[in-house]
Amino acid sequence: MQGADTGGPEVSASCTIAVDDLPDGLIVTDRFGLVLAVNRAAARLTGVSAERAVGRDMDEVFPFRDHDGREWWKGLDPQGGLRTRSRVPERPLHLPAGQELHVAARLVREPARCGDVVRVAITLRDGGARARLERSRADLVSTVAHELRSPLTSVKGFTATLLAKWTRFTDEQKRVMLETVNNDADRVTRLITELLDVSRIESGRLELHRQVVDVPARVRRIIAGRVASGEPEDRFRLLTRDELPEMWLDQDKVDQILGNLVENAVRHGRGTVTIEIESVGWGLAVSVRDEGEGIEPELAPRVFRQFWRGNSRRRGGTGLGLFIVKGLVEAHGGTIAVQRAPEGGAEFRFTVPTGTPDFA
Repeated sequence: MQGADTGGPEVSASCTIAVDDLPDGLIVTDRFGLVLAVNRAAARLTGVSAERAVGRDMDEVFPFRDHDGREWWKGLDPQGGLRTRSRVPERPLHLPAGQELHVAARLVREPARCGDVVRVAITLRDGGARARLERSRADLVSTVAHELRSPLTSVKGFTATLLAKWTRFTDEQKRVMLETVNNDADRVTRLITELLDVSRIESGRLELHRQVVDVPARVRRIIAGRVASGEPEDRFRLLTRDELPEMWLDQDKVDQILGNLVENAVRHGRGTVTIEIESVGWGLAVSVRDEGEGIEPELAPRVFRQFWRGNSRRRGGTGLGLFIVKGLVEAHGGTIAVQRAPEGGAEFRFTVPTGTPDFA
């Protein structure tokens, strides 16, 4: 088998260089199942390195089985079947160690139309990751449906009532109803904005429009808005350390980051909300902390996931705010983390580099 004229070493060397940057796993074999190349992603997904696999039989080093225990490679039979066959559909398979992978194959023929199989290109995707993605999408649909239903029901109810019985209500009653409709419409708008942000973050289509941003001034603006909406002024404290560098950031997105973190501290924390801004040499660090119960260390990695609400489901919200904050910070080239604050509450700290201006 290993003596077959397949161009094995040459194919292996060229394929290894070309495919290591692919996000999906790739295994290349000859017509007999001799492994010619394994990229880094395939080695990571299967736990089998290229050094262990290259030059050995496919069904020996990658013994994929379906859910009924049938051997995938034997069923593939590259040399058998119709000579027009070139693709093998993706399907979930297992390795003996328990990894579930989605596996597909392409039969490379020479000549391309009805020729002999000369190579088999096998692609691997993480089955667990795909399952998590599907669950995430299902959760997103469920959350959107739930969050939209309440305000839209309210809008429909009040508008239908006003249209049917307009003359029966006083001006004050009409004003209250219309204010409720207006607030619910704002709620729907906020939800749609969040969903668009999630979509842009996940697809990598988030655009930044940089300008010089006075971060302390943006914080003072957000605090003034909270006070105007009824929060006591002494609930907030702004601290600035050292001389701050000139920051080229997307002002709207900075407002969104700061607004979400302050909202989170007010809603889920207690006591004074402290916003501290300091220079970190290459950029700026902003900490937002409260004096509430804080977040347990083992829960910290979950905080920035979609739909995370901790034990505060009864307080409303989609659970997308901190996920969006993380995406916006990282789009600026920064990082964000959460830890226990000195006063015992939660402290969210993000750092962003100074950035450079956008040029048309």
